[in-house]
Amino acid sequence: MSQSPADPPTSVSGPTAPAAPANPLADVKQLGMWAAIASLGYVFWVVGAMEMIERLAYYGVRAVATLYATRPASEHGLGVTMAQFGWLLLCWNLAQSLVPIFTGGLSDRYGYKQTIFVSTLLKCLAYLIMAWWQTFAGFFVGAMFLAVGTAVFKPGIQGTLIKATNRLNSSMAWGIFYQTVNIGGWIGPLIALHMRSHMGWQMVFYTNAAFICLNFLLLLTYREPGLEERLARRERIRAGLEQEKPLWRESLAELRKPHLTVYLLIFSVWWLMFPMLWDVLPKYVEDWVDTRPMVTFLFGADGAQNALARFFLGMDSAGQHIQPEGIVNINAGMIMLTCFLFAGLSAKMRATDSLLAGTLLIVTALTVFGMTRQVGWAVLAMVIFSAGEMLASPKYSEFLGNVAPPDKKAMWIGFSQAPILIGWTIEGKLGPHLYHMFSDKDQLARRTLVEELGWSRDAVSQQALPVGEAFRKLVEVTGQSPEALTRELYEAYHVGTTWFVFAGIGVLSAVMIYLYGRWIRKLAQRPMQP
Repeated sequence: MSQSPADPPTSVSGPTAPAAPANPLADVKQLGMWAAIASLGYVFWVVGAMEMIERLAYYGVRAVATLYATRPASEHGLGVTMAQFGWLLLCWNLAQSLVPIFTGGLSDRYGYKQTIFVSTLLKCLAYLIMAWWQTFAGFFVGAMFLAVGTAVFKPGIQGTLIKATNRLNSSMAWGIFYQTVNIGGWIGPLIALHMRSHMGWQMVFYTNAAFICLNFLLLLTYREPGLEERLARRERIRAGLEQEKPLWRESLAELRKPHLTVYLLIFSVWWLMFPMLWDVLPKYVEDWVDTRPMVTFLFGADGAQNALARFFLGMDSAGQHIQPEGIVNINAGMIMLTCFLFAGLSAKMRATDSLLAGTLLIVTALTVFGMTRQVGWAVLAMVIFSAGEMLASPKYSEFLGNVAPPDKKAMWIGFSQAPILIGWTIEGKLGPHLYHMFSDKDQLARRTLVEELGWSRDAVSQQALPVGEAFRKLVEVTGQSPEALTRELYEAYHVGTTWFVFAGIGVLSAVMIYLYGRWIRKLAQRPMQP
């Protein structure tokens, strides 16, 4: 059973929520899969479409950002190391996670539609800055605009989702929402791959600017759930009939609730390991995973000749290799096709049990990435990771949305960014830094030139040998094939260390989720103080 408190029925259509139990943490049986889907109103589907478009544009940049930043300047990349790119990710994640903690309450007070409109303007400007200013500084500024725009966008969208559902259908609603938006998360990187391969990086950013503008059209069909109640309350406040506390005071009062504070602390650790898939995996696949055996298995020695197959599998123009975006995109593709099934499964589980099971699967996937560079195992790890994500990630937001007071839904969704603020911000620097130390092929090639071939450190400096060029130089000097040299480097160094560190963090978070679940079940057995 899902753990969820009573939530007043504010959806445009849907079943009436049951009366609140004595303890809002007590379990309530949810509707079956088809009944829950049928209960979802049109506002739910509108915000799902808006999030899908936003994710298409966002991951059209985020999924390729690591490659764009670390590709050498000779390949029209920015030519920075993973360690340098980590500073950008740290600032990006910090801004994207910090702002919603404050804007969530603003969305509750002043309207979801208004904040969604502002965020769309900011995000469009962000993509245009990236297109106009193709330097590391320009990409940094564009990323900051994109981070703030995303931060303003989330509370309004997810606050709408919470108010358009209730505790009878919340598990299926969050699962369907997660599945719908991953259509955007799946197609965005494929479009970006096509654009960068055939038209250059600038067209990647122009394309995403055009896509995000579609949300202006969807806003014309959007109607905020609970709008009348919000406007009536604003009128009472203006008339002096009701007092309103400052947002900071209301936020602190909510954060004093132990079951909220502990939950946020646990997931601050959880978010340390979860984003590795997007921040580090594209570079890992590009450096170490040879995808040709998978292409040969699927299409034969001549590779994929069908243009549609090359596009949807994220392959190069010759159809001989699956690009990093194609491997990472297994995640969004699997979620897009199957998340409603996992949502139905998680609806039959306690929230903390679903979170625990998903976390353990994610830990397994990270461990597999660290154990081998074989493409078949990488694909299997992606499948395991995706299954874990579908059990855990939607439940994370659903649980908070359900336990939130009715008039503070967006505020609590804003609080959900606090663990992301802490965990993802640290991971944004730590993940690429550890990869730079233990796993980066360019850095390991420089070490080999110095330690094995006797080159001076000045000869392998970035001034003498630009970022991204060291492995090519090692191939040239040794006369070995790139494939053989890659295998030797992988066997000589502890490349998987980065993944094992984050798998260990996942184990720690799993233990804390288990203990939290036991505590919550005890709290649910006694009346809760208002």
